[in-house]
Amino acid sequence: MKAVIFEQFGQTPRVQSVADPAPAATGVVIKVEATGLCRSDWHGWMGHDADIVLPHVPGHELAGTVQAVGKHVTQWKIGRRVTVPFVGGCGHCFECNSGNHQVCENQFQPGFTAWGSFAEYVAVDFADTNLVALPETLDFATAASLGCRFVTSFRAIVDQAKVKPGEWVAVHGCGGVGLSAIMIATAMGANVVAIDLTEEKLAFARELGAVATINGCETQDVIGAVREITKGGAHVSIDALGHPSTCFNSIANLRRRGRHVQVGLMLGDHAHPPIPMDKVIAHELEIYGSHGMQAFRYKALMDMLETGKLQPQKLIGKEIALDDAPAALMAMDRFEGLGINVITRF
Repeated sequence: MKAVIFEQFGQTPRVQSVADPAPAATGVVIKVEATGLCRSDWHGWMGHDADIVLPHVPGHELAGTVQAVGKHVTQWKIGRRVTVPFVGGCGHCFECNSGNHQVCENQFQPGFTAWGSFAEYVAVDFADTNLVALPETLDFATAASLGCRFVTSFRAIVDQAKVKPGEWVAVHGCGGVGLSAIMIATAMGANVVAIDLTEEKLAFARELGAVATINGCETQDVIGAVREITKGGAHVSIDALGHPSTCFNSIANLRRRGRHVQVGLMLGDHAHPPIPMDKVIAHELEIYGSHGMQAFRYKALMDMLETGKLQPQKLIGKEIALDDAPAALMAMDRFEGLGINVITRF
């Protein structure tokens, strides 16, 4: 099969021919019909993820059809249209048994713990626990775009922060994660303040439902601006970028008893950011992480897609070919363009 592969961290990836994968006894092989490009893939390519063993094929936001089935798989057959969470649970550890597959002790992550979906085919383990059936009405590009940033934002807004109608939600960073969070929080009835450094992305944020925007390049005091707009601070704040300054601002712009959710990855030099712990204590702030979403929780998301309350297809920027993926991957740290890139031509 054709796949994007890199043999050294930070080295230019290449499209080349590699061996087709075979399914594990509890896994399947999926023919990839679409796969999104995510900044997590860039972090992996840069060497920020200790799970990656070289040489490596990136890619973890995928949708496609089941091509081959392991002998112990009972729920899936060849030809089924599927997607997967970017964190797969083993199905039998303590966390999985408590319903928290997204923090499985033995988690499987295509594109990190194993070769990923920047390829014609990808193997996925623990299929009965992790595969999600796709309705015929959902196209593969949109399904792939759900895989990481959208479902992580859905869990952040709905399950972790438990956003309520009328609450103020601040979203720091209007990339794929941030725009997803804005759309989802708006659908939940919240009032969203979007913060970014470019007017183009802020305009898009307003199209997706943000009721107020702040340009960090033009506003010296982002924390004060959020507190003024929200009349005392956000009830919920999301760091959708993953940077020490956005993490700090997101916590510091909360009102008393507010909830911060960290969605943007904090890796490498950013892994240990300063936080205003004095405010966390004095104002009884709550701090959460959001790391993927369980396969069984996709039902609520799919229902909102079917009714049109959520329209993730609006977040797709460009559909590209596999041959274009190496250049697109290397450029992800520049945060250029609107929406996300999805590989749909192999």
